[in-house]
Amino acid sequence: QVQLVESGGGSVQAGGSLRLSCAASERRNCLAWFRQAPGNEREGVAYINFASRYSVYAESVKGRFTISQDNAKNTGFLQMNSLRPEDTGIYYCATGTRCGLLPRTIDYWGQGTQVTVSS
Repeated sequence: QVQLVESGGGSVQAGGSLRLSCAASERRNCLAWFRQAPGNEREGVAYINFASRYSVYAESVKGRFTISQDNAKNTGFLQMNSLRPEDTGIYYCATGTRCGLLPRTIDYWGQGTQVTVSS
C-alpha cells in the first residue's frame, strides 16, 4: 500500500499562485494530480513519469501549471500560477504503474487538499 500525503493547499485570489507537494511512501511509474470541484467528476490535471520526466497536462491548465518531481525524496509538486476561480476544488495526488489523466489509471490516492481561488 502506497501512502500519499499532500500539502500546500489554501486560499488565494485570482491571478495568484500556490504550490502543492505530495510525499509518497514508495515510488511508482507515474505521479499525477487530479482535482474535483463540488458537483463535478474528478478530472486529471497533470502527470509525470518518474523515470523519463515526460509530463502531460490537461488543456485547461497548460501554460499555467507545472508538475515536477524530486526522485531522491519520492516527492512530487504542482506549481499553479495565474489561478482562476474555476481552478477551485480538492486536489488529489495519485500514483500508479500506468500514466494517464483518467481515474481508472490510478492505483493509489492521497487524501486531498483544498484549493480555493476567489475572484
